[in-house]
Amino acid sequence: MTQNPQRIGPLPREEWTDDSREVCAFWGEPNAWEEGSKTSIIMTMANHPDLGKAYNVWGKHLLMSNTLSTRVLEIIVLRIAAKVKSAYEWHNHVGYGMNAGLTLEDIAAIRDWTPEAPADPRWTETEQTVLLAIDELIGQGTLSDATWATLSKAYDKRQMMDLVFTIGHYVMTSWALSSFGVPIEGGADAIGFDLRTASGRIPGKTWKPGEDEEWVETRGY
Repeated sequence: MTQNPQRIGPLPREEWTDDSREVCAFWGEPNAWEEGSKTSIIMTMANHPDLGKAYNVWGKHLLMSNTLSTRVLEIIVLRIAAKVKSAYEWHNHVGYGMNAGLTLEDIAAIRDWTPEAPADPRWTETEQTVLLAIDELIGQGTLSDATWATLSKAYDKRQMMDLVFTIGHYVMTSWALSSFGVPIEGGADAIGFDLRTASGRIPGKTWKPGEDEEWVETRGY
């Protein structure tokens, strides 16, 4: 995917307000109130503090408080990133996925999955149907009765709601990242869809915000 030009850049420092600083500091990044966030999407969202604050709260539920397992959440995000070619989400969630127990081989299988392929023994019936649900929602705008029935055997109402909203959220976020031209963070060893970094290093685990005391250091920027 060709990166769009940066149409909405990070909020210039001379335009920072308490509201925009609140957007930057929400995730607990050290010194973000004083210095801004090092995370590209957060500095972009700081341009619209009302939207940015709402986005942070909504996004934190789906990323950190989701009723789906962390493994399934990362399967969802990685599949969406591969399907809509979101280099930013792919780069960030490869490490999150590995931390959730996915191997690089699993992540490659998520990237290459197709509904027509034979069932892969690495996935449970529920995980296989989650992958199908992503393709159905993106392609048809709804879930088929068969997909709903299969997922409902494993998930309660709250989980079904989180599933659909999680898929929608990460498609929406990928659209925004692409349309605004938000780049992968400077200094990051960008992970390509071939699962190699720009330097040729094999990717490793990374932690989500607040998931570990050293979560900032694992990001590489």
